[in-house]
Amino acid sequence: MDPLFDFTGKVVLVTGGSRGLGKEMVLAFAERGADVIITSRKIDNCEAVADQVRGMGRRALAIGAHAAKWPEIDAMLDKAYAEFGRIDIAINNAGMSPAMPSPDVTEALFDSVVGLNFKGPFRLAAVVGKRMMEGDGGVIINVSSSGAIIPMPGIVPYGASKAALNAMSRSLAKEFAPKVRVNVLSAGPFLTDIAKAWEPEQRETSTNMIGRPGRPEEVVTAALALASPHSSYITGAFYQADGGI
Repeated sequence: MDPLFDFTGKVVLVTGGSRGLGKEMVLAFAERGADVIITSRKIDNCEAVADQVRGMGRRALAIGAHAAKWPEIDAMLDKAYAEFGRIDIAINNAGMSPAMPSPDVTEALFDSVVGLNFKGPFRLAAVVGKRMMEGDGGVIINVSSSGAIIPMPGIVPYGASKAALNAMSRSLAKEFAPKVRVNVLSAGPFLTDIAKAWEPEQRETSTNMIGRPGRPEEVVTAALALASPHSSYITGAFYQADGGI
């Protein structure tokens, strides 16, 4: 085990952890010794990933919860703390980005996007951050998007909600310092399930510096680096894993 990325004995929570970037992060931490809590709306998918983790010899807890609804977030956290007693690393990864012309966005859709991308992550970070402050500290990683920093018509509520997430992260980093580190992992285009709706050319090329979308496993090193105890001097940071946008 590389000592810089040894998470033996750590407890990691990942929302949206049953697929895409979240699943890759779950497996990466488990491979490096962590026990994990996997949560998403579909408990069966969470259990499938949990079984993979248990196959590595690590403990895993699957919890079905909607990451935008505060009562479900609170109940999920109660289960997590009852099982493990603590959370060392919390990753707010769940999100949604429906493409739609702005005049066609309904109030219900707007509320759903903001709820999942900002309102829910705020609640989780606030509650977990307080518990970390009362304990031995910890790390919170909020997964954002390049859509928060570049013009992207057609997904305006998404970009705006991720921009709010970015601002929230810096404020919480200050509020919970020095025991809790809070950072942003800003993801660019990745070939997750959402890419199935892209045009074939979009799945092959990109306007970023690398010239292509990322493979899901390529997000792993960013998450590991931000979570590592050896990154103890990094907080309030905006870490881009986007191929150079």
